[in-house]
Amino acid sequence: MGSQGDDGDFEAFVAARGGRLLRMAWLLTGDAHLAEDLLQTVLAKVWPKWRKIAMDHPEAYIRKAMVHTHASWWRRRWRGEVPHGELPDTVAGWDAYGNVDLEQSLAAAVRALPVRQRAVVVLRFFEDLSVEETAATLGCAPGTVKSQSSKALRTLRALLPATTAERVDCGA
Repeated sequence: MGSQGDDGDFEAFVAARGGRLLRMAWLLTGDAHLAEDLLQTVLAKVWPKWRKIAMDHPEAYIRKAMVHTHASWWRRRWRGEVPHGELPDTVAGWDAYGNVDLEQSLAAAVRALPVRQRAVVVLRFFEDLSVEETAATLGCAPGTVKSQSSKALRTLRALLPATTAERVDCGA
């Protein structure tokens, strides 16, 4: 598998970048437990190849592996109806917990996107990658990233209430 020095390098990388990678996994899955499973699955796949991967851009490699692994999980998963009790009332005005509602609304809207659009949104706007870096991670052309991003943002604007969209635009 690898020498002890390789294990230490891998452990140091995971300790340094694990939080950021877990956040990305959560943004892709929308579930804390699935995010942990996704990251653990990808790290388990990467570890035997670490010596080779570590020479290049390991974080980019892992991000790409997470996107592809999540997409394969998403294709296999049943997404039927999810029953809900009563719908919550909308809040008229600002409240102390408004950011929690905003974050939940935004996360739900991002989860409603198709897999490819969700990956583009997460990589471009949450991971702050350029169009070219996103295209390289997803293995597609920069034009595809731009078109998927445009479609995703249009969908997000339609899914989010007007007050939420205004708060996102003003940085609230």
